[in-house]
Amino acid sequence: MVEQAENTQQALSSPLGPPVPERTGDGGAVITFTDKGLYCPAGNFYIDPWKPVDKAVITHAHSDHAKFGSRYYLCHHLTKPLLQARLGNNNYESIGWNEIVYINGVKVSLHPAGHIIGSSQIRVEYNNEVWVVSGDYKTEDDGISGAFEPIKCNVFITESTFGLPIYNWLPQQTIYNNICNWVTGNTQQNQASILIAYSLGKAQRLLKAVEPLQQKIWVHGAIYNMHQAIVSTGVQLPEVTYITPATPKEDLKGALIIAPPGAQGSTWMKKFLPYEVGVCSGWMQVRGNVRRSNVDAGFALSDHADWKGLLTAVKATGAEKVYVTHGFQSAFSRYLNDNGIWSAEVKTEYGTEEEEAPEIPTTEGDL
Repeated sequence: MVEQAENTQQALSSPLGPPVPERTGDGGAVITFTDKGLYCPAGNFYIDPWKPVDKAVITHAHSDHAKFGSRYYLCHHLTKPLLQARLGNNNYESIGWNEIVYINGVKVSLHPAGHIIGSSQIRVEYNNEVWVVSGDYKTEDDGISGAFEPIKCNVFITESTFGLPIYNWLPQQTIYNNICNWVTGNTQQNQASILIAYSLGKAQRLLKAVEPLQQKIWVHGAIYNMHQAIVSTGVQLPEVTYITPATPKEDLKGALIIAPPGAQGSTWMKKFLPYEVGVCSGWMQVRGNVRRSNVDAGFALSDHADWKGLLTAVKATGAEKVYVTHGFQSAFSRYLNDNGIWSAEVKTEYGTEEEEAPEIPTTEGDL
């Protein structure tokens, strides 16, 4: 059995499955890969299924990992209101990190992934074997999402969104300083600053990034809705002001605005003229992507681990086998195999929400 410090509190029984004793199975894999998603046969539940199922354990609330239509959902306490906001009312059960539940005798617990607020890795233990499904994660603590917690396991299922050596993030505070300097420069020129960021995850980090500027922060409706769902849980975030059709254009001159990618280039942005646009995405690490995006600035702020973070996370698990999902899975899996860690690729339907398709650098000038 993998040795790991266990939570000392009593394990909980889950409505997703009766609290029966752990049992000996047929020796099959703890988690299998199916056309509906990652499946635990012994527990009869799925992790982040992309088709409706009876029992779903959810890593986080991004829509490529949390789909509508399942009968029961298990998630972290902070993820529950986000699922309610996105998927509507349903049979949700929530637990805290390091809290243990049994689903049909399979031991399940959630652990911080550091990706977005409430994001969790799923630890699954059965027949003295431990598998960990990372979901999406980042290894630098952003101060609001929970610090990534490496979990010792036999098998680790990892993302590889930025699984190439060119993706090497600057420290978060350095990026925050660059964003604030950019906004200050625009304000001095009486230009609005529009920061493009995904409404769940990146937008909340940006609120903390620009907080030292002590400027009024205006937001698009999609970001406002997520903001309301998050602060309802007690999470402390800077105050925002919702931009409505009735908001006077005069109030938005030289304003600081956070908007989702869907707003970029839309008629909605005309009311902010004159303005500059800055995109916040890991893909901005490649300079050519700033040019191709036709924006004024790019900030390589990502909610995913970079190359070094992925390697650090994999090694910290001590896993004997590593399955690599969405991203540069072929390159990352090959690198692990070449360096003595058994690895294989797994095809999933993840990775279509927060980070759009990358542009691969073709010349040194792109880097």
